[in-house]
Formats: sequence, structure tokens, C-alpha cells
Amino acid sequence: MTLDSDFTRAQFPAFAEPSLQGQAFFENAGGSYTAGAVIDRLTRYYHQRKVQPYAPYEASQLAGAEMDEARSRLAAMMGVDTDELSFGPSTTQNTYVLAQAFRQYLQPGDAIIVTNQDHEANTGPWRRLADAGIEVREWQIDPATGHLPLERLQALLSGPVKLVCFPHCSNVVGEVNPVAEISRMAHAAGAVTCVDGVSYAPHGFVDVAALGADIYLFSAYKTYGPHQGIMVIRRDLGMALPNQAHYFNAEVLYKRFTPAGPDHAQIAACAGMADYIDAFAAHHGGGGLDAKGRAALAHQLMRDHETALLQPLLDYLGTRNEVRVLGPHQAENRAPTVALQTEARGEDLARALARHGIMAGGGDFYALRALGAMGADADHGVLRLSFVHYTTRAEVDQLIAALDQVL
Repeated sequence: MTLDSDFTRAQFPAFAEPSLQGQAFFENAGGSYTAGAVIDRLTRYYHQRKVQPYAPYEASQLAGAEMDEARSRLAAMMGVDTDELSFGPSTTQNTYVLAQAFRQYLQPGDAIIVTNQDHEANTGPWRRLADAGIEVREWQIDPATGHLPLERLQALLSGPVKLVCFPHCSNVVGEVNPVAEISRMAHAAGAVTCVDGVSYAPHGFVDVAALGADIYLFSAYKTYGPHQGIMVIRRDLGMALPNQAHYFNAEVLYKRFTPAGPDHAQIAACAGMADYIDAFAAHHGGGGLDAKGRAALAHQLMRDHETALLQPLLDYLGTRNEVRVLGPHQAENRAPTVALQTEARGEDLARALARHGIMAGGGDFYALRALGAMGADADHGVLRLSFVHYTTRAEVDQLIAALDQVL
């Protein structure tokens, strides 16, 4: 089965927007287009239900029910219990709150492991635990390839290691890390795992239980939804960590790590992401599957489509001697997020591509540690080209033709 691009693109109003015609969107790693179902739910909420939820009157009951629907449907897609999924203003904020919980939970002398492959949001808050006497160990990438060698992790997993923080994939390296294997290694050493899924989740909602992740974080605005951070934390760990919310919410798992009041409308709109996945799966023959099965089918179709489009781009870039592609040169085990190091500044190349109808980004993308470790000047920046499953081969061809003109 192959992905139906016409159907897929019809679910995103951006592709019918006159002001965007003729332009190919290659900055999806910074945020995807929003699904029409999400926009519809957000509009309905603001028109009909913009009241305090969970009160006894009808508009309030509908508001609360739609918020609950978003949580339950997304949790079912990811194979976890409903209360194991929580919302927050951003993944950066969710990670920061988690780090404060671990600051109280860990003891001086305990150790955690972080990587230098991460976006700063999933490494900076953890590194600050050193101020509380926590030992911070760095799992370092191979400077030539950006790869995280498992043997380096094994060497770090000794003594009082309690937590391993790493990305599902880096937002500049793109290689998909073996989360299940890393989780098994961490658990065997008595540690729990915190996985930054921000750069992977746009390419398919994951089965968290199958991955073995104790914490999995990603951003709804990169998975076709509103600007919310989504966090899965397994119950035993979540209830063991100190409560970070109001004391009277301490017994509700999905409230324990949300100190501020949630954005009701955006949470309700997140149910539109489930609407989209369900419609996508049904169109491709998966209407009879359960929620996790529909998400798995969508995930596989998305990855197959993206891999087929990514390899021609990587092959083309391999012919350009003036370009260094960060990360793997084969599409099978990488996300379609490709950072290029060249003599030209990343922002300058992005600006030049815009004149050819290509929307892309240049800069450091908050991955300064990874870029520095690979010998790339973060101030100089890289050009980043990123796409998702609604991208077409014609758009990739348009990108390659534009690169021919600007490199």
C-alpha cells in the first residue's frame, strides 16, 4: 500500500491557501502545517465552548468532555493509559518541570546521563542538576557522523545512574536512535529513560510501551496540532516523583507536572490530531483497527513515503562536494531532516532558496552542542531541510532544482 498524497494534502488547509501556492515547505522540523480537523475543533471551541470547563452547564460540560477526549484518544494511539498523558505549554516547559521534580527526587551523588546530540531543551535542564550535587555524565556522539555509539553508553551505565536522557532523533543529525534497546540497557542498570520525541513524532505517533520509554515528550505543533507540549510518563515513575502542581492535584497523575493552568482550547483541539490519524488510516484501509493499530498503520505509511522521497535528496547531495550532510546518508534509519554544512551561512542559503519558492531554515536550531561536536560553527549555522509525509516527489524535485541554483 502506498500513501495517497492527494487525500493527505486535502486534509491540510495550507495547501489550498492562495498565498502559499508555488512554494514548497521544507521547514517542518520547526513546526508542521496544521490539520483541518484541529483548526475546526479550535474554532468551534472558541465559538461555542470558551468557558471554564467541568462546570454543570452544557457549554462547560462540552468543553471538559472535549479536553478529556483529546487526552484519552491520544493515549490510546500511543498504547498508554489515559492519565499517563499530560499537556503543558511546551515541551521545553514540560522538561523543565520534570527536571525540578528529579532535583527533589535524586540524592547528591546520584548520576544522570545526557547526550550532546540533543536539542538544548532536553539537555540544558538536566545538566543544571549538577548544581544540586547530581553527577552529570555526557554520552558523546561520533564527531564524524553524529552517531550515538551504544558502547559509549554502556561504559557510562555504572554505579549510581538513575536517569538516561536522549533524543529519539536529533533535529540536525536525523538518525533514528534505537529507543527500545537503549531503554533495555538503562533499565538493566537500574535507570529510567526520558526520550525527547520532538523530532521523531511528526513522522508517526509511537507505541510508548513497545519502546520501553519511561518518559516520552513531543510537541503538538509539530504533529499537525496546536502549540502544546505533550508528555507521557508511566504511572509508577510519575507517582514516585514529587508533585509539582497544586497540593490538591497530587493524586491526579496528568496534573502532577502541570503547575500552571492548561490552555483549555488548545488541549481540546488536540483531539483533531486523532481525527486526522483516524481519517488517514481509514482511507488507507485501516478503519477496522483499534486506535493503536490505526496509529501504527499511519506511522508505517508515513515512514515508507518519507524514506522513498528522502533517498533521492540524499543521493543528490552526495554529488555536491561543497556540501557536508550531517548524519546518515541512507534514508532507512533517519528522519527526513537534513542539515547541510557549507561555506555559505545557513541563513544566507535559506534566504536564497526562498527566491526559488523553497521555505527552509538556517541557523543553529538550538543544537549548538551537537553542531560543535561535529565541527560545525553554530554562529555560521547550517541549512536545514525537513519534510513530512504530506510532501510530494514534485516538491523534492523543486528543492533539488533550487539547490542547483544556490549552492
